[in-house]
Amino acid sequence: MNCPFCSHPDTKVTDSRPEVGAIRRRRECLEESGGCGRRFSTLERVELAGVSLVKKDGAREEFDREKIITGVRKACEKRPIPSGAIEALADDVEKQVYAQAKAEIPSSFVGELVMERLRALDHIAYIRFASVYRAFADVDELAEELAALKAGWSRPDVPPDQLPMLPEAAPSAAAPAKKRRRRRKRGEANQVVAFPEGQDKTQQRNAEGR
Repeated sequence: MNCPFCSHPDTKVTDSRPEVGAIRRRRECLEESGGCGRRFSTLERVELAGVSLVKKDGAREEFDREKIITGVRKACEKRPIPSGAIEALADDVEKQVYAQAKAEIPSSFVGELVMERLRALDHIAYIRFASVYRAFADVDELAEELAALKAGWSRPDVPPDQLPMLPEAAPSAAAPAKKRRRRRKRGEANQVVAFPEGQDKTQQRNAEGR
């Protein structure tokens, strides 16, 4: 491995750490043999036999993992994607491609693999990628895709400290206030009111209700 700073061919590995589908090595350019002494990192990945992707027009293109990462990264721009999730997605797609054990596979197969994993990763990124990959002819096709996405997606639980954007239900009417009855004090006698003869019964009931 030549040094990327001085192109000296004599370098040594000082540390190795495994990563998903690769090994990261820390290297040092040897000063004692005329190098600059600077350190750098390399990422070693197993390179399998090439697989060609057959496009709709019949053109062929070699499968490239980096193109998947570039496309997915654009779709996930400004989205809360966990660190390393895009690379893990590309690794999974690459494994599925080589697992077919074929020299040529349709490019649509790779596109569907990416969309399936994006749908589970982030719905906004999925719609962004789908709008480019499937080239929706009009808004109706996009609306159909959104409807299909909503049909198979349940809204995650809202954190308890998060206020709702819109009220889920109209506020219920306030319950009528209960009338308080005056408690009779201990030792208080019932008040007796005498009504003269011939007084109207309505006046008598009104007086009793006071």
